[in-house]
Amino acid sequence: MKFTLSWLKDYLETDASLDEIAEALTDLGLEVEELVDPAATLGEFRVARIQSVDPHPDPEVTKIRICTVETKPKGPKGAAEIIEVVCGAKNARAGLNAVFAPDGSTIPGSGLVLKPKDFKGFASSGMLLSEEELGLAEQSEGIIEAPDSAAVGTPYIDVADLNDPMIEIAITPNRPDALGVYGIARDLAARGVGRLKDGTVEPVKGRFKSEIGVALDAAVKAESEEQGAACPYFVGRLIRGVKNGPSPEWLQQRLKAIGINPKNALVDITNYISFDRARPLHVFDAGKLEGNVKVRPAKDGESILALDDETYELAEGMTLICDKGGRRPVAIAGVMGGAETGCSEQTTDVFVESAYFDPIRNAATGRRLKINSDARYRFDRGVDPLFTLDGAELATRMILDFCGGEPSDLVIAGKPPKKGRNGYERKFKLRPERLAALVGLDIDREEQIRILGALGFAISSPKGKTVAVSAPPWRPDVHGEADLVEEVARVASLTKLEARPMGRKTPNVLRPVLTDRQKTVAQARRVLAALGAHECVTYSFISEAEARLFGGGDPARRLENPIAADKSDMRPSPLPGLLAAAARNQAQGEADAALFEVGPQFDGPEPGQQQEVAACLRVGGTAQKDWSGARRPVDLYDAKADAEALLAALGRPVEQLQTDRETPSWLHPGRSARLKLGPKNVLALFGELHPKVLRALDVKGPAVACVAFLEAGPPVKAKGKARPALTLSDLQRVERDFAFVVDARVEAGDILRAAKGADKKLIAAASVFDVFDGPKAAAQLGDGKKSIAIAVTLQPTDKTLTEDEIEAVGASVIAAVEKSVGGVLRA
Repeated sequence: MKFTLSWLKDYLETDASLDEIAEALTDLGLEVEELVDPAATLGEFRVARIQSVDPHPDPEVTKIRICTVETKPKGPKGAAEIIEVVCGAKNARAGLNAVFAPDGSTIPGSGLVLKPKDFKGFASSGMLLSEEELGLAEQSEGIIEAPDSAAVGTPYIDVADLNDPMIEIAITPNRPDALGVYGIARDLAARGVGRLKDGTVEPVKGRFKSEIGVALDAAVKAESEEQGAACPYFVGRLIRGVKNGPSPEWLQQRLKAIGINPKNALVDITNYISFDRARPLHVFDAGKLEGNVKVRPAKDGESILALDDETYELAEGMTLICDKGGRRPVAIAGVMGGAETGCSEQTTDVFVESAYFDPIRNAATGRRLKINSDARYRFDRGVDPLFTLDGAELATRMILDFCGGEPSDLVIAGKPPKKGRNGYERKFKLRPERLAALVGLDIDREEQIRILGALGFAISSPKGKTVAVSAPPWRPDVHGEADLVEEVARVASLTKLEARPMGRKTPNVLRPVLTDRQKTVAQARRVLAALGAHECVTYSFISEAEARLFGGGDPARRLENPIAADKSDMRPSPLPGLLAAAARNQAQGEADAALFEVGPQFDGPEPGQQQEVAACLRVGGTAQKDWSGARRPVDLYDAKADAEALLAALGRPVEQLQTDRETPSWLHPGRSARLKLGPKNVLALFGELHPKVLRALDVKGPAVACVAFLEAGPPVKAKGKARPALTLSDLQRVERDFAFVVDARVEAGDILRAAKGADKKLIAAASVFDVFDGPKAAAQLGDGKKSIAIAVTLQPTDKTLTEDEIEAVGASVIAAVEKSVGGVLRA
């Protein structure tokens, strides 16, 4: 549903800003999907007066001229602003009021940002604009000619009546009343955003008896248990002597703003009322109607040429509006009119139709014929049956105002449905205390009654234990007390809902039984299993020789009464048990293994010297062969991937981790590292196992491992099941490469962190793609030096980057790396 701010203010007296109105609409359940504010794109363009037009000083330049333009009028404290502007438009002339764009402004039609420019030795500032450049037309011949009465310096959007923001809201199927601007204004007034203006429709007195009568077939007035009457109520009126032409400019602008192309006054009036009051109408060319009008069910084999120039084969049971006493179909009721009786500029007599059609039958007809029209969209959801008469009166008034003519008396057949499924008489009882019970809001009884009254609900017995409430006819979705509670809650705002402890202990509600430590352990096990490793449970006791390989074997951790000779010491790591399991597997012919264990490791004999760790071991090659049969041996990057995946699942900030080479002796000194959060908080270590460890434990390599310290960080936070919002940009990524000469001891990760920190908004990623070190690097770069090349990816979010902006980010990257690690850009 789209509408403009000025349209809304026809019915809502308010001083609220556009943002306040949008926020209130969303909070009321009418979610704002789009706001189009012309002031944001056109507000900086103002009326300017051309004082003179002269040829370019260079006689060879003939297509452009020099315009002397007054852009700001003379004020009490200063002279007028006079600027010379280059212009190639043929209609540029002295005395013309044009539209001026200053330097620095963005041209809507092209996206160009204006800068001073040299034209063959003449410097031009600003620009005189055409409708095409303002985005108001697909093409234009020259610059805009503003009215002579417009004062210099006046915003053009005010001169052209373009300063009217458009609001688009999402409509749920249960809110047909919000398909009209008046219904939206009613909701906002109930919230307190403004005062609802009187929307009463004054009747138009007929001057003669209509020559066209209306009848309802008995079949369309009959109801069933599943469906209401197909058409229980029909109102028509004949208007003679109309002159069909363009509708008023204000009406055309409103229709254009919501995406509807104006056609002629008669068609525009019906479209306008459909969006203004959620009341679909149709206007027939009375000169093309023959005899009386009758509403009846369709018969198999009938067809109709509709207003969209498509011929539709009709099925039995579809509701039709016919002339010739019911013999010729002239409209598919509630869906689309027929082309044979449509209005044109030659139309002089019209017959206005305003009727009520059953939502279920209407939806079935539209779906079967595959017709989606604004009329069907509203009838499917249920229109106000009591506004049927007012709709005919409102259309009559607008036709007389815009097209002239003489109206007949109203022709009425049937009555609005009073009882039954679609009946407008629906009464319910509301217990005010149910609001707290169902929603959890505490709202005074008087405020609940006020809200319902402001929404149009009729209140009786307001001081009794229960409040008798009658639903208004424009709210067919209200069917009980819970619906009334929902109305009060949404108008009062569910944002006021506060979490509260339960009033009494319920034995069926159990406290959480898992501690933070248990949750962390469970998450670690789940992640490592998902990475393809098999879980092992090994002894916490190992031999002294094995313990010494991993930094243990001291007397303090030796057991006084071991269960076996090879189980004499508390383990300093779970890895000896995993390596022993891998050795047994290799002895049985299984060369590859991926094993993990989550359990304790003992750093000493005292309390607090035991910590929970997750260890993962990979031996041999990749676990699975690909389609080509290739087999890759595991390396330290497999261990690093395991460590980072595990830490990420535990909620650790992987992107912020630092690395160093201070690893224990059981890891390969040149092929291992630690992951730290800050200088002292070590979260994990990874790398290749030292060859002497593999030989001692009889494991055939290669073998890599990672160990994560589960207690060295915050506990695992409960996560919702919903995925986080996907943030993507439509703009092109930009990648720049940098090669830095650094000391041989500098880590690549330190360079990447420095590069990423140079511009956290634009830099989306940084990665290493080349390392040049060793004797050749020393010969070219100097002793103790190496070269590391990185790729930095820039991702703009709001506009395409210019070359200057890209160069500025590149300079920031170079400066950040130089400051952080002393790196110098390689020549």
